[in-house]
Amino acid sequence: MGLIAGAVRTWIIAQTLCTAVVATTIAQAKEPNMLIDDFSRADLVSPLGTMWRSISDQVMGGVSQGKVSRCATEDSPCLRLTGDVSLENNGGFIQASLDLTEDGSALDASSFKGIRLVVRGNEETYGLHLRTGDVTRPWQSYRAEFCAETDWEVVELPFSNFLPHRIDVPLNTRKLRRLGLVAIGRQFHAELSVKRLEFYR
Repeated sequence: MGLIAGAVRTWIIAQTLCTAVVATTIAQAKEPNMLIDDFSRADLVSPLGTMWRSISDQVMGGVSQGKVSRCATEDSPCLRLTGDVSLENNGGFIQASLDLTEDGSALDASSFKGIRLVVRGNEETYGLHLRTGDVTRPWQSYRAEFCAETDWEVVELPFSNFLPHRIDVPLNTRKLRRLGLVAIGRQFHAELSVKRLEFYR
C-alpha cells in the first residue's frame, strides 16, 4: 500500500507541475507583447514609469512649434502630437519623446520583432526614431517612417525597417534607450494621434 500511495502522490505532483507549465505557456501566448503605452494615465507617464516630452528644433535655433498632449477619443485615450514644422533657421522637426527606462539604462528588446502602433492623422508621413547606447550625438538615430491616415489603423514597424541616420553602427535592440514620434524634414502641419504603442513578437 505504501508503494501505491507514493506512486499516486508522485503522479499528482507531476500532473500539478504539468498543469502549471501549460497555464504559464497559455498566458505567455495570450500576452506575448510588451506595452509601451496605452495612454490610460492623464499625466502622460507611461507604464514604463517615464514621461512623454515635447521636443522641437528650437533647441538648435529653429522655429517649429509643437505640442504633446493627451486627449480622449470615441473609445479610448490617446497621445497627440500637433504643431507646425518650419525649415527656417535650419530647423525642421517636432517630436514626442519617451525614455524607455526610468534610470537611463538600456532596455533589451531583442526578443521582439519590432514596434506596433495604433495611429491616425492627417495623411502625412511621420517618423518613429530610436536611440540606443551607441548614439552619442543629438542628430543620430535609427529611423522608420509611416503614414497616418484619417482613420485608426495598426502600423507594424519591424526593427529591420529602422535605418541608421548619421551613424555607422547597426541598430542593437539590446540597447534601446529612447523613442520619438517625429514630424520632420519639410514644412507642414502635424496632427498625429496614437492610442497604443507596444513591442510585438
